[in-house]
Amino acid sequence: MLTASLKQQVAIVTGAGQGIGFRICQELAKHGTAVLLNDIDEALTAKAAASINEQYGSCIGLAGDAADPHFIQQMVDMAVSEFGKLTVAIANAGITVFGDFLTYTPENLQKVTQTNLGGSFFLAQAAAKQIIKQQSGGSILFMSSVTGHQAHKNLAAYGMTKAALEMLARNLVIELSAYGISVNALAPGATLTERTAEDRDYEKTWSAITPMGRPAYPSDIAHAALFLVSENARHITGQCLVIDGGWTSISPSPYD
Repeated sequence: MLTASLKQQVAIVTGAGQGIGFRICQELAKHGTAVLLNDIDEALTAKAAASINEQYGSCIGLAGDAADPHFIQQMVDMAVSEFGKLTVAIANAGITVFGDFLTYTPENLQKVTQTNLGGSFFLAQAAAKQIIKQQSGGSILFMSSVTGHQAHKNLAAYGMTKAALEMLARNLVIELSAYGISVNALAPGATLTERTAEDRDYEKTWSAITPMGRPAYPSDIAHAALFLVSENARHITGQCLVIDGGWTSISPSPYD
């Protein structure tokens, strides 16, 4: 049923050169969705797209800054020119700039908000305009975080942007439901990716404080993403699904 609902769909996924975004692209392509894979790193974009094409086909890579509205429109235009339409947009690109609240700089705040909020907002806007033009209906998915639900040391700015994305998903229910466009968010907890693997203690630390006994794998997040953008979730909109192995239920700090 999931495969049937994802066949003939066309998706844009930002920040997808590796980690969660890459796994989402893999799973979409596996189920028959044509994918435009984006990352700011050109070499990473090319490698990721080639890998998916070798396995499943129907993936093109386009490197660029997913926070730039002009580039966002370029992604939408390319998806349509290559695949004939656009039905799914997943705003996965985001940056984390750790810092103490009392010394956090305007430059860092601007970087975090421009990518996490601006990039997501304008991808949703450009995708929605295209989907409305097609009269096809579709899905938009934002990538929030457990830090949008629970305070986390040195992540005031990041957590603020993630909470804001969940409010954006709720607000767009008013704006986009009439066009058959669902808008939801995912809030991953600690996840084992290439970036987090750089911390040798990451898996051990988060396994100890996560009720399910381990951090998430990218596949845990990808499977939830596929459900929310599929026909199986057509009557779900304005929601955020937390995927954290139960961590937010008790919220022990990794710093203790």
